[in-house]
Amino acid sequence: MNKQAFLNELRSRLAGLPQEDIEERLGFYEEMIDDRVEEGLSEEEAVADVGSIDEIVTTVLADYPLSKLVKEKVKPKRKLRAWEIVLLILGSPIWLALLIAAFAVILSLYIILWSLILVLWAIEISLMASTLACVAGAVILAVNGQGLLGVASLGAAFLTAGLSIFLFFGCKAATKGAAILTKKIALGIKSLLLGKGDKNEQNS
Repeated sequence: MNKQAFLNELRSRLAGLPQEDIEERLGFYEEMIDDRVEEGLSEEEAVADVGSIDEIVTTVLADYPLSKLVKEKVKPKRKLRAWEIVLLILGSPIWLALLIAAFAVILSLYIILWSLILVLWAIEISLMASTLACVAGAVILAVNGQGLLGVASLGAAFLTAGLSIFLFFGCKAATKGAAILTKKIALGIKSLLLGKGDKNEQNS
């Protein structure tokens, strides 16, 4: 793929972004390709060295604010006619309710996911506190001459310590997984909002 074909494809894939942002990204990658050509690479090699368009689009979306993308998506591409405005107003009880419901569902799932992570960490902290309490109890019982109870308390401390260590790695993995899932969901929403753009935007 040569530079112009690459830039045309990238423009098409980023068509849902504000025009000034698209031009900024295209200028960045055009300059990057030109620099590599000046270093002795062919145009095709320079394009391949920059990376695939899929990777570039994913990187752009990952760093792009969701609020800005939503604002660009809902912004009218042309001046609305009077009858379109009337239809929007009359239909607002339906589309506005659906929009709020979709937002509420996504927000609820996000809250539930991270609430579960917080619960896991709360259990982990409780186990660590129980371990310390059992060790302290074993010392106190031993000092008071209650050796058997002290041994039992020490055994409980080993048990809670083992559970705490086991759960720590589980909490760590769950937190990492939740972070990755959250990032993928956000990226998926951005990809849906980006879409393919209008034909006019793609051909511009």
